[in-house]
Amino acid sequence: MKGNKNKKNYLFDGINRGIERGFNRRINNGACKSSYGIFSRRAVIYLLVLYSGNAFSAAASDEALLEQYKQLLMEQQKQFEIQKKMLTQQGQQIDELKSRLDAMSQTPPRRNLPSGPVGQKPPQTPEEVSPPEIARLSDNVGGVLTKKGKLILEPAIEYSYNSKNRVFLDAFTFLPALAVGLIDLREVKRHGTFASLTTRYGMTERLELEFKLPYVYRSDSQRSRPVSVGVGDDEIFNASGHGIGDLEFSARYQLNNGNDGWPIFIGNVTVTLPTGTSPYDVEYVLSTPGAVFPTELPTGSGYLSIQPSITALYPTDPGVFFGNLSYSYNAETDESVGKVNPGDTIGMSFGLGFSLNERSSFSLGYSHKHVFETQVDGDNLKGSVLDIGQLSIGYAFRLSEKTNVNLSLGLGTTEDAQDVRLSLRVPMSIL
Repeated sequence: MKGNKNKKNYLFDGINRGIERGFNRRINNGACKSSYGIFSRRAVIYLLVLYSGNAFSAAASDEALLEQYKQLLMEQQKQFEIQKKMLTQQGQQIDELKSRLDAMSQTPPRRNLPSGPVGQKPPQTPEEVSPPEIARLSDNVGGVLTKKGKLILEPAIEYSYNSKNRVFLDAFTFLPALAVGLIDLREVKRHGTFASLTTRYGMTERLELEFKLPYVYRSDSQRSRPVSVGVGDDEIFNASGHGIGDLEFSARYQLNNGNDGWPIFIGNVTVTLPTGTSPYDVEYVLSTPGAVFPTELPTGSGYLSIQPSITALYPTDPGVFFGNLSYSYNAETDESVGKVNPGDTIGMSFGLGFSLNERSSFSLGYSHKHVFETQVDGDNLKGSVLDIGQLSIGYAFRLSEKTNVNLSLGLGTTEDAQDVRLSLRVPMSIL
């Protein structure tokens, strides 16, 4: 463009110089007036033609440049539309990721219960809520209901020890300090070992059935000295008994879900059949006058028993409060001594279980039973009322996904209770 302008300026200078020389020549020749008019018209026409061509070429070049700008603008607009679509897609992806993050942040965290069970599980629907697992302290307190279709096999062994000093008085008195008859002092030590095999099957998510087959071995050692018949030496009698004990059938049903701050209630029914050796079938021997000792020990109770009970569990992470109320109906039997009506029994227990970690839990509880008076042919048998109190400590450990270990220790708190009771259970899932 700059070269064209230089050429045009050079052309215009040449024309001006030619016009100026012609004009001066005309003046010198005396024909300035007429010749000036003719030359002026020619010069003007030439200039108009020259300027119009220059303007036309300039206009043509401006239109080409404008067309180039239009094409460039259209290309930029297309690129803008493409980038706009890409931004829209990225915005949709960002919104999707944001919604996923919001959903993850609203999911409640997981907890460990043994329970609970001990260890923890994703949130369950109300129909799936199950009692927490705690260390088993008794047949109706502790553990967890068996899931539907699962079969649990539980071998167990229990040891108990009890020692008492007794005074037997078979006499009549004239004065408070004078007695005529038999006065027998005894020291009794009793050892008992009970092995059992228990199976539990989950009929539904809420119903569990149980069968228990016990084997009993008992041994007693009694040292006696009748002080009123002139015997100077102690008499020691040892007796033992072993065999199948009383069979037990149990059913447990979860009554509610434990929602809205309510505890979980479980109904229990246990039926005990008198399959062991009855105390009324045992033979006794007479050593000194009035001193009677058994030749063998019974392995059963001798009567049918039906015990309904209800258990309440209230989880409060990491602990679980529990309680149990029971009533045992003991059926009347016909024995050689007459019609024997063993007293019914009422019982209660309560305690606390809490999780130590994902695999172990610990329980502490107390139980108390009151046995009503026994009747023989309608007459009350004196001294047959019993109060049995026991403090229990339990520990549960999960060996694997299918095997647990439960260890419990019971300490007697009343005179009628056993001094110590130690129990080991190993429940194993086989289905």
